[in-house]
Amino acid sequence: MQNTNEQPSVRGRYFDDFEVGQEFRTGARTVTSTDIVNFACLSGDFNEVHTNFEYCKTTPFGEPVAHGPLIYSIMGGLQYASGINDGTLLALLEINAWRMLGPVKHGDTIHMVSKVIKKTPSSKADRGVISFERRCVKQDGTVVQQMEATLLYRRRAV
Repeated sequence: MQNTNEQPSVRGRYFDDFEVGQEFRTGARTVTSTDIVNFACLSGDFNEVHTNFEYCKTTPFGEPVAHGPLIYSIMGGLQYASGINDGTLLALLEINAWRMLGPVKHGDTIHMVSKVIKKTPSSKADRGVISFERRCVKQDGTVVQQMEATLLYRRRAV
């Protein structure tokens, strides 16, 4: 029988564990045509730049490109898989300066680099706010998305 007074184990980082200037790199993931089609179905965004190969031949991309929000979502999944937020993240508070800097196509492999740019204790002693500069990077080193993400984390019990 499990003791109900025990706290569940946590592998994520607490507010206290972050330092300004610290960088984290996630694992990588290859974006597929299936990802792009599934996101179109989920979101209802069937814009031709994402779904029509013939139309895309007339664009600078030459082929369908992934939706910007799809790449943002994959970045969130990569961060989750890293364990950094596991059991310690309380909320996403804000996304600022979200920029699409280049296309992501079927077959591109992406990862995320997050740099801590600000650390602010909350007025509540059990939490604090961390701001990250997030960069989504393709296999060739090209940064394809960039943003500032502000998240609320648990603090260690004192």
